[in-house]
Amino acid sequence: MTSIKFVKEDKEIIAANGANLREKALQNGIDIYTLRGKLVNCGGYGQCGTCIVEIVEGMENLSPKTLFEERKLKRKPDSYRLACQTLVNGAISVKTKP
Repeated sequence: MTSIKFVKEDKEIIAANGANLREKALQNGIDIYTLRGKLVNCGGYGQCGTCIVEIVEGMENLSPKTLFEERKLKRKPDSYRLACQTLVNGAISVKTKP
């Protein structure tokens, strides 16, 4: 088990190792989408790139970036990830809608 802290929401949740970041956020009422993302998100299939989050702490506890993430986040800071493509394997802190 591990913890995921959502900084802006001041909420910490417990998740199993290997949990999908997007799924855990949505299951716990954390809104990760901007208005545009709410209208056009792909439902977590890694096609739209609208579930961008910033990892504040614990980057080493995440799965490696996928090829899709590498393409979509090419011009973004290294601390940005797509929540739908990210598996959590240890404690992290996340900022939603960076």
